Amino acid sequence: MKNLIIEKIKEIEDKSNVKVLFAVESGSRAWGYSSNNSDYDVRFIYCPPPEWYLSIDPQGVGGKRDVIELSIDELLDINGWEITKALRLFRKSNPTLFEWMRSEIVYYQNSIFLKRLNLLESKVFNSKVCLHHYFNIAKTNYQKCSQKNKLYFYVLRSLFVCKWIMQNHSFPPIDFQQLLHSLDIQGELKEEIEILFEHKKRSKLEGFEGKLLATNEFIETELIRLQDYISSLTAIKNVDTTEQLDNLFRETLRAVW
Repeated sequence: MKNLIIEKIKEIEDKSNVKVLFAVESGSRAWGYSSNNSDYDVRFIYCPPPEWYLSIDPQGVGGKRDVIELSIDELLDINGWEITKALRLFRKSNPTLFEWMRSEIVYYQNSIFLKRLNLLESKVFNSKVCLHHYFNIAKTNYQKCSQKNKLYFYVLRSLFVCKWIMQNHSFPPIDFQQLLHSLDIQGELKEEIEILFEHKKRSKLEGFEGKLLATNEFIETELIRLQDYISSLTAIKNVDTTEQLDNLFRETLRAVW
């Protein structure tokens, strides 16, 4: 599959006349709890040629869309963001982009671009923005867990991310097991999560009929605690990184073209 993904990335470059800056795996495979039938969610950032920017029509409108979407089949989905779109979202402390940057399944990367992006992360990271994002994921998916057991992982992982941010004031690693161990989860809760994890890996989670009493109690307690914590936070103003990101964009544009 990796060879096919790399081939498709090269096709995107040729057909769309762009340069891919980095491409990684997202979703359950990057989070460390994929099963045999999990799909591949490839995400990338790309840079069009200078002429694309030097026109009277604005970016992201009409024929100048700032995303590329390619759905190969039910197993492979490839989506990318144009570089200035990505950098604007990065400036706003976009958690999705932070996750892409931490993916250990890398299909391609421009190491200079990624290194400079990583150096700026501490300046754009906004704990309140990220906490609010993952709180909403946890809350929304927990309401649906009775219909789909696999959603427990979206809930638990989101709450683990929030606990990490509250404790460390930084963006966490994205691997589920790494988060689980770093937060020192113990007792019945850990046992239930490990049982869920094994069922998920074997693609048998929808048939799981365990009670998950400790898991549900943990989720409900953490959702209340997290909501109170976020409400208590004052607005956090990011450092203005516009000039640095402008320079990164311009230098990348010159370098790749």
